[in-house]
Amino acid sequence: MRLDPQLPTGPVAVAWSRRRQELPLIAPANRRQYRVLVVGSGLAGASAAASLAEQGYRVRLLTYHDSPRRAHSVAAQGGINAARNYQNDGDSVERLFRDTVRGGDFRAREAGCHRLAEISGSIIDQCVALGVPFAREYGGTLSNRSFGGSQVSRTFYARGQTGQQLLYGVVQALLRQVEAGRVELCPQRDLLDLITLDGVAGGAICRHRLSGALETHTAHAVLLASGGYSNVFHRSTNAVRSNASALWRAHRRGALMANPCFTQIHPTCIPSGDPDQSKLTLMSESLRNDGRVWLPRRPGDHRPPDQVPEAERDYFLERLYPSYGNMVPRDVASRRARELCVAGHGVGPAGRSIYLDFDEAIEREGRGVIEARYGNLFSMYERITGADPYREPMRIYPAPHYTMGGLWVDYHLMSTIPGLFVLGEANFSEHGANRLGASALMQGLADGLFIAPATVPAWLAEHPHPELDHQHPACREAVEGVRQRIAGLRAIAGRQTAEDLRRQLGALLIESCGISRSAAGLRSGLEGVAALRASFNQELLLPDPGTPLDPELEKALQLEDYLELAELMLRDALAREESCGAHFREEHQSESGEALRRDAEFSHIAAWEWRADGAPMRHQEPLHFRAISPTARSYR
Repeated sequence: MRLDPQLPTGPVAVAWSRRRQELPLIAPANRRQYRVLVVGSGLAGASAAASLAEQGYRVRLLTYHDSPRRAHSVAAQGGINAARNYQNDGDSVERLFRDTVRGGDFRAREAGCHRLAEISGSIIDQCVALGVPFAREYGGTLSNRSFGGSQVSRTFYARGQTGQQLLYGVVQALLRQVEAGRVELCPQRDLLDLITLDGVAGGAICRHRLSGALETHTAHAVLLASGGYSNVFHRSTNAVRSNASALWRAHRRGALMANPCFTQIHPTCIPSGDPDQSKLTLMSESLRNDGRVWLPRRPGDHRPPDQVPEAERDYFLERLYPSYGNMVPRDVASRRARELCVAGHGVGPAGRSIYLDFDEAIEREGRGVIEARYGNLFSMYERITGADPYREPMRIYPAPHYTMGGLWVDYHLMSTIPGLFVLGEANFSEHGANRLGASALMQGLADGLFIAPATVPAWLAEHPHPELDHQHPACREAVEGVRQRIAGLRAIAGRQTAEDLRRQLGALLIESCGISRSAAGLRSGLEGVAALRASFNQELLLPDPGTPLDPELEKALQLEDYLELAELMLRDALAREESCGAHFREEHQSESGEALRRDAEFSHIAAWEWRADGAPMRHQEPLHFRAISPTARSYR
């Protein structure tokens, strides 16, 4: 299979503007003839649905939640990047572009990264127009702060609720289109299969979570914006309901999966307090602007933090990376924290925590200033842990957070299934091997507000679209496949619940394919996943709930997909014999313990093809760098 990324030729700085002018259009009077199906109501999905409806297309939006406001985008607390140089500290579109390429360790397309940087300013303007209450300076200008992987202040924020406020603004725009009759909102739908006709996307099969009914939704184009797959690790910072089934079902229908091993472990999370805990809580990366990360210099030092003298504290990020200090990228901070905890310097239960200390910032700025910046985050920490971070350091530890891997898309955001566009975290996007902090919201809104509204109509304008109704053989075949799948799960009648098996999968995967990977560990992980798949197929217990509301069935369907996804992640990590960004192979590191890339062999995107009758096939899209020459990524 040949992967054609549809990249523009010529200078990268004008690639997007030139491509926009080349894309065909559809006349306003003709747009109502086209139906678009959007799956997912987060920032990418909601903004795409609102934007396309505003243009005049008929849009149907499917969401797993009872309300689009419940989408997981609300959890991105810290901010959204944009190259506006409000601080006059040297930022620019070019600098954001370079930071993004370099932050991803040169494993992303230049053209996509530059497009993201140049769109970023327009995103802020659009969100202000939507009423998003960004923080402002005394004179009324928007405030900025810095995030990891950057030496400038380019992160716009709404206290510690940026994702929530952005989502509320976008959802208001969406609901305006619902009220106008241009968007049909379908909540409580769980996507279980993609409908294709002659290899072209034509809709989706969903299960209504309240009635249990299987529904057929057809359209002329499908936009998949269902989020990432960090919950494959069982406990992550993602909402409990977040899952990978929509993208995995598309993968099984022919959409290639790109770089699935590129998963990010966020360094600033509240450590687990209970083995039965369902998820982990993110503390915004913005806290590292004023909080200092440290551990006792002496291993096994269990004294309370206020009893550890300054001379016996190791501010290890400031020591190892003086240029960036506590604001090094997430992969670097997480790896160093884990290494020191494994070496016995960790604090808290089982030695699996590090300190994030605000004493110096409070003394320097005053409690009122720190409270104004992070008050809701401090309150959340105190509610969860019972500790007051104004009086003692926070305890944090890395946790699964964001997935840079996802379905392969070309420059127009279309997957290898014609007519299936993939937006936001569901695609493998522009983040390469490591996403910079505050760039997730930027990418989701860039896809939904500016890119898809240009590229989806261009595809619709140039391709014939046969009408599909519910009785079409392609629709009936997809529905029957889902029915048989559910019946097969109910027939197993074993003794292990899906939740038990999923916990085992998460523990296995975080150990073998987490912050640090090795060939031996990955091979062991593959053996473990194979054993779990066998247990699932023979021992799954799926009780009859006696009601259409069936959460155990939902868990089993998701786990079946997670088991296949986990195997692919391990295969991808094993095949990539290098260290880059968040993918750290212990066999490939420098003398100082930094990631060691192998550009000659692995300067490419790995895209995997599903094969029902054998092992998945690995394809490659070469990466070419014309504007930036790949260099060793150093933050020292």
